[in-house]
Amino acid sequence: MAAAPSSLASSHLSRVADLRRAAAVAIPAVPQQLRIGCSRRRAQRVVAMAGSGKFFVGGNWKCNGTKDSISKLVSELNAATLETDVDVVVAPPFIYIDQVKNSLTGRIEVSAQNVWIGKGGAYTGEISAEQLVDIGVQWVILGHSERRHIIGEDDEFIGKKAAYALSQNVKLIACIGELLEEREAGKTFDVCFKQMKAFADSISNWADVVIAYEPVWAIGTGQVATPEQAQEVHAAVRDWLKTNVSPEVASSTRIIYGGSVNAANCAELAKKEDIDGFLVGGASLKAPDFATIVNSVTAKKVAA
Repeated sequence: MAAAPSSLASSHLSRVADLRRAAAVAIPAVPQQLRIGCSRRRAQRVVAMAGSGKFFVGGNWKCNGTKDSISKLVSELNAATLETDVDVVVAPPFIYIDQVKNSLTGRIEVSAQNVWIGKGGAYTGEISAEQLVDIGVQWVILGHSERRHIIGEDDEFIGKKAAYALSQNVKLIACIGELLEEREAGKTFDVCFKQMKAFADSISNWADVVIAYEPVWAIGTGQVATPEQAQEVHAAVRDWLKTNVSPEVASSTRIIYGGSVNAANCAELAKKEDIDGFLVGGASLKAPDFATIVNSVTAKKVAA
């Protein structure tokens, strides 16, 4: 299903060498006032059609943790009271996956934060989907903005990685989202739809796909999209799926929000009909806060 790793990987690696930014690039300051509207022309034809899937909350631990801190976090997660009607997934760094899987309650599934584009081989530093399956990992996060804008992965490369992971029965959290300058220019929908198309061009079966809308300007900045901003984009993405894939996929695919989600703002976000859960960064490293976010499904029930 995926293109041969050699040609795509070679072209991708050459592009990475020309990246403007290194991993330490600071995220630009975010103005206090952001435009709620992304594109008036398109917003008028957005059809809100809430997803029919189970509420979903993922915790992306990124490049954080030690054996001791992760042991403490897992212990606290095991002791937490979590609503039963929520799919919960955490994504530790690769080197701690085995530790987490061997100690975490079966109530919570485990995801990888990345995967190679094809079958394993002479790809130093990469992890294959087959290896994830071998150690019992059920999910992978692909298309995260930090992989796009720091590492330099482009839409085509991400789409092919997604297709190969799914072909090996690894479920997908597919990330999309716009930069601050793209939102300010009214290009939010253009960017998100282009990223969606790259996934759709490579994916034939959406049953194991969760879409995560993560505006780049809100990731790790403390600036969260308002419930209205998030809902507007989620509804537009669902409408895109309806038009470009199928009404059935649009209805069944869960679209979750990520970007400075925390225990204080999750309930208001969860009330929006097209927000089917969250992908959580920093707050997922604090078990009580993460549990609160998981349990924000109760706000969804009240809103419904």
